[in-house]
Amino acid sequence: MFEEDARFQKMLDVEAALTWARSQVGDIPPEAAEEIERHSSIDSVSIKRIHEIEKVVDHETVALVQALAEVSGKSGAYVHLGATSADILDTAFALQMKEGMSIIAGRLEGLEQVLLDLTKRYRDTLMIGRTHGQHALPMTLGLKFAVWLREVSRYIERLSECRQRVLVGKMSGAIGTMAGFGRNARRIQTLVMERLGLRAAEVTSQIVQRDRYAELVCLFAMLASSLDKFATEIRNLQRPEIDELAEPFEVGKQVGSSTMPQKKNPWRSENVSSLAKIERSLVIPALENIVTWHERDLSQSASERFIIPEAFILLDHMLSSMTRILSGLLVNVSRMNENLMKFKDPMMSESIMMALVSKGMPRLEALRLLQQLVFESQNTGKSLSVILGGNPTIGKYLTQEELSAALDPKLYLGMSTGLVDDAVEKTLAERRARGLQP
Repeated sequence: MFEEDARFQKMLDVEAALTWARSQVGDIPPEAAEEIERHSSIDSVSIKRIHEIEKVVDHETVALVQALAEVSGKSGAYVHLGATSADILDTAFALQMKEGMSIIAGRLEGLEQVLLDLTKRYRDTLMIGRTHGQHALPMTLGLKFAVWLREVSRYIERLSECRQRVLVGKMSGAIGTMAGFGRNARRIQTLVMERLGLRAAEVTSQIVQRDRYAELVCLFAMLASSLDKFATEIRNLQRPEIDELAEPFEVGKQVGSSTMPQKKNPWRSENVSSLAKIERSLVIPALENIVTWHERDLSQSASERFIIPEAFILLDHMLSSMTRILSGLLVNVSRMNENLMKFKDPMMSESIMMALVSKGMPRLEALRLLQQLVFESQNTGKSLSVILGGNPTIGKYLTQEELSAALDPKLYLGMSTGLVDDAVEKTLAERRARGLQP
């Protein structure tokens, strides 16, 4: 959609819609509009001819208009009547972005479906939750995926909401006064946008204001950062010393290293993280493009011809990669359980603290006591459960049965399953509202 021929075709589509609209209000003969529309195709208006004219006039839009007029015969006199270049360029740009946003929306819904499946499948799978890279509390893998799921669902919502602000065109002429379109100006703009499936910008200068485009690029950068977050988590959990999640790897076909046979590198996740850096870098020029001199200048034109297509192309690739990674994600449940049980006792110290508090021990006193006992366990190499069982203060508040219960990870998952179920149900409801099957 961002290739040169596609861009020129979108510009020709706008020119055709303009002549049709002017014929509808009686400004030009209907047969002239039909003739122009019949030739508003790159099959009739060759890219080679546009380039030939541009070398002479040094103006791309004028070159396209002249090339269209040449193949339209006498009707060519009505091409571009009343319009300025920005009317054509900005409206054609909106058509390109409309197509691109539909592709991105489809990719997001595909990723959402994959995460929905993972969330349901691993709803009850126990694992260690980590904060600051340290073991924190027990959780379920389903809860981790539910967090990602709802994050992706929010991006679907954000993308839908910003469409009405981003996908706008204009037919307001030089400076934005609509003077060149005469008394039917408002009607002409409405007809053009209805024919093209766009909203009309409510008011413009000579250009569509670039806060609209900046919003989209910022949104894409946010989405890229979330994909980067998912990728980084997979990369971390694929470390051999953790070995809980891993990218798909085709044994017998795929090669991890040119020299180290044992390697199974998370290169797809690393690729996502790498491209996210570029996606985020596009935010600054997009924000800079909001600024313009008076009613228009060209200081944003060259840069956005790079950053807008690049933002779409990069994100499309990242979404495809992440969907592929998660669709074939390798989950090592036995290693999750092994890691969980290996470090279970110190990880359950909050559970024990809450049990002590429920029996009347002041919270701060319980916190300090358990911290002391955990560090004693770490320094001496003795099992924390043994140290806890032999501590008279602990014994004063908790029976051995109560202590054992407090040390059981399965009994300290809080509202995990309910939160996962709620996330799944909310997502399913939203997908049904979008016309998707559960």
